[in-house]
Amino acid sequence: MRGKDFSYNHPASQLRHLTIRQLRSLAALANKGSVTAASTHLGLTQPAVTQQLRQLQELAGLPLVQRTGDGMLLTAAGREVLTLASRIEAAIADCQGSLDLLAGRTGGMVHLGAVSTAKYFVPHAIAAFSKRFPKIEIKLTIGNREEIREAMHSYDLDFAVMGRPPEDVSVDVRLLGQNPHIIIASKGHWLERDAGLSLTDLVHETFITREPGSGTRTLMEGLFQKSDLEPIIGMEMSSNETIKQAVMAGLGVAFISAHTVASELAQGRLVILDVGGLPIVRQWYAIRRSDKLLLPPAQAMFDFLGTEGSNYLPDVPGLDAGLS
Repeated sequence: MRGKDFSYNHPASQLRHLTIRQLRSLAALANKGSVTAASTHLGLTQPAVTQQLRQLQELAGLPLVQRTGDGMLLTAAGREVLTLASRIEAAIADCQGSLDLLAGRTGGMVHLGAVSTAKYFVPHAIAAFSKRFPKIEIKLTIGNREEIREAMHSYDLDFAVMGRPPEDVSVDVRLLGQNPHIIIASKGHWLERDAGLSLTDLVHETFITREPGSGTRTLMEGLFQKSDLEPIIGMEMSSNETIKQAVMAGLGVAFISAHTVASELAQGRLVILDVGGLPIVRQWYAIRRSDKLLLPPAQAMFDFLGTEGSNYLPDVPGLDAGLS
């Protein structure tokens, strides 16, 4: 795009004249990195996309795009307009959903996100809700805490199930229940029968951990930092399933949500180490942005999780009785 002088006295009211096509051109450019790729994505010609971007930039009165060695990148002003585009697309989708409901064309769609640790109970809650409301379609997105937080930021989700609400977004929450975190080891581990262990007793143990950015990893790091200790990290894994297999193979111990290992504990394939101060008990929540309009299907499921979600949390052998 050709450079242009922009006036900082440009009337903001000009943005009232922007179009959806202009916003979608900007979003495609941000996603694809070039006008060529954006035009292919949108099914438009390159000159058409360039024209849409130029008109949007003139309405904004500030440069929205800059050319770099890594491609076309958005300026701070461009990112602000992109946020507006995300909100408008979400509002359009909400409106379409409402019209479909009113017209009787669909039972509605719910887009639910969940941190990966919650996948051990969220599908059971979905199944129970679907039996009650069989015409409602549910899309489930699983990711780590940062991925789900980003999806909430971009209005991609109706709501999410996670352990700690994002701090940079105003949210409404529904409490589901407790989320205890423990340290596990393989059956027959040399510390299995020891009672009253401290974190100091574990400083020579190798920990198998989740990746940085996950809620479990953050909680584990905070636990050790409070005791001025640093765990030995053997391997970082993005999958709780892989962590469980590594621990059962004797490659190390792991700090993990008890809900992810309930089955293995019941089968005697893993054991809980008796460490003072554990379990650390956090909470499970269903969380939605306060400014996110929920259509009736999503509101029904949000309320369902708040009233009945605790029924689907896994029973943890030898632990649940001690939680209050």
